[in-house]
Amino acid sequence: QMDLCIEAFGTSKQKRALSSRRMNTVGSDVVSMAVTKAAAGIIDAKGVTALMQDAAQDDVQNISTFLPPCHEDADRPEHVYKFEDILSPAEYEALRVPAAALANATAEEIAKKAEERSHCTFVLDELKLLPTDEKSRDRKARCLWFLDTLIKFSQLKVIKKKHPMGPECPHIISRKLMKNFTSLTYNNGSVQNLISASMKAKITAYVIVLALHINNFQTDLTVLQNDMKLQESR
Repeated sequence: QMDLCIEAFGTSKQKRALSSRRMNTVGSDVVSMAVTKAAAGIIDAKGVTALMQDAAQDDVQNISTFLPPCHEDADRPEHVYKFEDILSPAEYEALRVPAAALANATAEEIAKKAEERSHCTFVLDELKLLPTDEKSRDRKARCLWFLDTLIKFSQLKVIKKKHPMGPECPHIISRKLMKNFTSLTYNNGSVQNLISASMKAKITAYVIVLALHINNFQTDLTVLQNDMKLQESR
């Protein structure tokens, strides 16, 4: 009835809008029929089961781009997500110098770090529990330093500096962060490195795996959630 009123008494602008809407409706119907026909052809040619398998494979591939490599046939927890897939031997070696300050921190220095909030809560809590054995203490300190760096990196948005984590961050680690945890985007005539929502999800996955390695494969996700400023649903 409203359309009939517009046809009889509407302004030129209203009549043009009505005509355009009717044309769009017809156009969308034609497209919908074409898509339905094409989909039916694909289903007939390939079969529902094969299509479902393709979709499942696509999901696996999409997930695998954000998760560390997973070894489902592992016989030990530490081999499901291998430490070397988080930090290569060269990257681990590069962390020896920057992590020394954490490994050698006294109780007073740790208390000062907590007061200044210079590190995330997870790291500050774990610094109080560093092993007395020198080798184990050094390993945990390196892991904590990298975990802290990952979390700080995740809080950035557009990376504008070549060394966003400062001069104390080894070059090989800076390169790893830029290569593995940023997306390239084109903006205002230049290419930029962006930490997108998907990249933050990837960082979160790597942080969780690293925390599991640090804590003998049991860890409190609530602390990490708070450190990474993630909502409960996320």
